[in-house]
Amino acid sequence: MKHGIRNFGFALLVGTSVSAFAQTADHSAHHPGAAQATPASAPFVEAEVRKVDMDAKKITLRHAPIPNLEMPAMTMVFQVKEPSMLDKAKAGDKVRFTAEKIGGAYTVMRIEPAN
Repeated sequence: MKHGIRNFGFALLVGTSVSAFAQTADHSAHHPGAAQATPASAPFVEAEVRKVDMDAKKITLRHAPIPNLEMPAMTMVFQVKEPSMLDKAKAGDKVRFTAEKIGGAYTVMRIEPAN
């Protein structure tokens, strides 16, 4: 009998732990922003537009470090959240932008002229 009670207690403990894990995983699905930075929380970064590629819907920026992406200053190509963002930029413009990694691609979320 003692053996059966111990096994029941172990099964109860494991079952409770699995249930709590499932509830935590399910709860985080309702709050995806809690697990990663949201575009609204990304800091603006200073940059210079090097190239605008309307056909590919991409922009090349020489930018300062991007803290939320742990990226040093460099020149690189970004996708844009909205193609209409490219209408506001041309090579040589000084801009401020926010970026996030979305689906494996570095993407400009917001862009505006630098002050």
